[in-house]
Amino acid sequence: MDSIWTMTADISGRKPLLDDITTDTVVIGGGMAGILIAYFLEKKGIPTVVLEASRIGSGQTKNTTAKITLQHGPIYHKLIEEIGEKDAKLYAEANRLAIAQFRSLVEDKQIDCMFRECSAYLYSCEETDMLKKEEEAARRLGICAELTNKTELPFPVKSALRFYDQAVFHPLLFLEKISENITVYEDTKVLEVERTEEENKIITNRASVKAKRVVFAAHYPFINIPGYYFLRLHQERSYVITLKNTKQMDHMYIGIDKEGFSFRKSGDYLLLGGGGHRTGENTGGGSYQKLRMAAEKWFPGCKEITHFSAQDCMPLDDIPYIGQFSASTPDWFVATGFRKWGMTGSMVSAMLISDLIAKGQSPYEELFTPQRFHLQASAGSLAQDGIQSVKGLSKGVFTTTPKCTHMGCALEWNPDELSWDCPCHGSRFDGDGKVIDNPAIEDLANE
Repeated sequence: MDSIWTMTADISGRKPLLDDITTDTVVIGGGMAGILIAYFLEKKGIPTVVLEASRIGSGQTKNTTAKITLQHGPIYHKLIEEIGEKDAKLYAEANRLAIAQFRSLVEDKQIDCMFRECSAYLYSCEETDMLKKEEEAARRLGICAELTNKTELPFPVKSALRFYDQAVFHPLLFLEKISENITVYEDTKVLEVERTEEENKIITNRASVKAKRVVFAAHYPFINIPGYYFLRLHQERSYVITLKNTKQMDHMYIGIDKEGFSFRKSGDYLLLGGGGHRTGENTGGGSYQKLRMAAEKWFPGCKEITHFSAQDCMPLDDIPYIGQFSASTPDWFVATGFRKWGMTGSMVSAMLISDLIAKGQSPYEELFTPQRFHLQASAGSLAQDGIQSVKGLSKGVFTTTPKCTHMGCALEWNPDELSWDCPCHGSRFDGDGKVIDNPAIEDLANE
C-alpha cells in the first residue's frame, strides 16, 4: 500500500547508470540520508554521485512518519547512566543541530514541504517514574522539557513529557527539492565494492564507478566483512494508518507503554502508529487490525485513507553507527542504526560524514563512531541478537521454508505485509521472492 507521502508527491525520475564513470565520492542509497550526505559534500566542493537501486526516497524514507525531533523515546536518562553526561549532551546537541539544519534548508531554499514546528510528547497511561527521570535528564542536558498531564489525546494520561521546538514535514517534497542538483542514478543496484589502495570500484547491475571514497547509506550495510554490522544491528517493523475525519492534533505523541501508540497530523490527516515487532516475528499478523480497532474506538466514523509500514535498524547501544565503516577501510563510510529516528539521524550523518571527508574530523565522530563498543549499554542487546541469529540459522537447517539469501536464515511469512521476513537480520522479500529490504541483495531462487 502507498504511504501518505507517495500518494501526495511524485519525484521526477532519473536515468540509470549506463556507462562506467569516475568520481570523488559515491553514496550508495538515495533516501534521506544518502541525498543529504551528497548535498553536504557537494556544498563543500566534493564531486559526488548517488547510486539508488530503485527511485529517490523509495526505501524507508517513503514510509517514515517524518518526525524531526531530538526526543528519541525515554533515552536521555539511560544515556547519562551508560555513556556519561558529557556524551549524552553531545548526542542531544547533534540532534538539536539537525533540527536547525532542516529548518534552515527549508527557509533558505524556500522548500514547500509542509514543514511545521510543534512539540513532541512522550506519554504513559500507566506510570510516571520513567518520565520524571527523563525530564530530569533532559533538563541536565539543556533540553527545554516539561512534565504535564494535559494533552490533545483522545484519552486521559497519567503523565506526559513535552519537548518544545521540534518539527514535522513531508519528506518526499523535501527530497524532491534538495536533490535537484545532485547527480543520482536510479534503477542502479550496487552488487559489489572492490577496494584497492588506489581506488574503489563500485560494481552495479549496469556499469561501474571508480571513486576515492564510498559512503554506505542504504539503510542496512549489505557487506558483511569488514564491519560485521549483521552482529551489531537488528531490524524492527512498525505500522501506520492514515485517517480522515478525526480530532486533529497540533503536536506529535509517542506512547512509552507496551501497547503505546503514536499520533501526528499531516494536513487534514492523522497518522496513527503502533503494533511494532522485531522483523520476522509477526506470523500471527493483525498489526493493522489493532490500529483500526483503536481508531474506531477513539474516532468513531473516521475513514482510513491508506496504511503502510516502516523498518528500522536498531544498534546495540541505541546510538547510530555513523562514520568510518571499519578500521581497515579508512575510505569507506557508513550511516545506519537510526532506530525510529531516521530524519535527524540522516541529517547528523550528513553533517558528520561530510566533515570527516572534507576536514578529516567532526566534533561528533567519537560519539557515533562505528568502532565504539559500550559494554554496559550493548551487552544485553548483543546477547539477544546472537540468540536470535542462531535460532534463525538452526531453524533453516531443518525446514523447507524459503531461506534468506543473506546468510541462510529461515524466513517467516508476514501476513500483514504479504512478505517473507528474516528474523535474523531483517531482510525481506515479496511474495514473488524479490528483495524488499537489505541486507540481502539477491532475490530468492525460483524453485
